[in-house]
Amino acid sequence: MFYLDYKKNMLLTYQNCKEKYGSQYEITKAIKAEEIFKLEKGIYSTQPHEPEIAIIAVKYPDAIFTLNSAFYYHNLTDTIPDYYYLATEKNAYQITDKRVVQKYENSKALDLGVITMEQDGAQIKIYNKERMLLELIRNKNNFSFDYYKEILNNYRKIIHELNIQDIQDYADYLPKNKMIMETLRLEVF
Repeated sequence: MFYLDYKKNMLLTYQNCKEKYGSQYEITKAIKAEEIFKLEKGIYSTQPHEPEIAIIAVKYPDAIFTLNSAFYYHNLTDTIPDYYYLATEKNAYQITDKRVVQKYENSKALDLGVITMEQDGAQIKIYNKERMLLELIRNKNNFSFDYYKEILNNYRKIIHELNIQDIQDYADYLPKNKMIMETLRLEVF
């Protein structure tokens, strides 16, 4: 049963509610009795309000927070992202949620550097700082110069905290690995 325990509140999917209540009719009765609350299509909670990031994490359990979202959650920038940036397998269904920017990833590299982090009380899947350094370089042309430099400068401040071997290992699985390693050598190390 997939659910998110958020400070003893509980986020449930439609499937969780169906298992618990047995039918759509019983789910509707539970909503009317305020036993559960429908937050959006397919997402329910034991509380009337939940953080949006918790809803996103439950709604897209196979997705991984990346790019602007991950840079912000790792405190590498103070720029709050306008969207939730999520990485999915290259063959995944398209996410049509207007709050989400979906990045398709090579399936061999999708799970490299995935960790679990608490954000606003929710447990989310996110890439670690080592993987995000590689994502910064891979996506350099998609960022403004100032944004790129801000994050790169913050990486330089914490370079001694990073696992360099992990960075090199991850780079071997990613496209553009020669360019990535050369950029790391010139701009970071």
